[in-house]
Amino acid sequence: MNKNLDKQGRWRNKTVSFRMSKEEVTLLDNLVSLSGLTKQDYIIKRLLCRDVVVVGNTRVYKALKNHMEQIFTELKRLSNMQEIDDVTLSAIQFIGQILKNMKEENQ
Repeated sequence: MNKNLDKQGRWRNKTVSFRMSKEEVTLLDNLVSLSGLTKQDYIIKRLLCRDVVVVGNTRVYKALKNHMEQIFTELKRLSNMQEIDDVTLSAIQFIGQILKNMKEENQ
């Protein structure tokens, strides 16, 4: 029975599901991995309009590195910026926001 208790001792025994396109799932998975949160925690925070705070750790560092490599490869492939897809553009914007916030914290 303890498996449904969260860190605050709340029962999480209700399931919510919805359908997404392949592109939406890819984008969600990218954002979740870059946030360092679990998918459940990320979705709950976003649905409830709470801030997603990225805490740096090795998992987030690896995700940033891997996504930056994928973006670099994609950008090299493109002949002009008109061809960039929404998933890649959203990932670039999210990574940019993470890096901006990291810079502000260090100042």
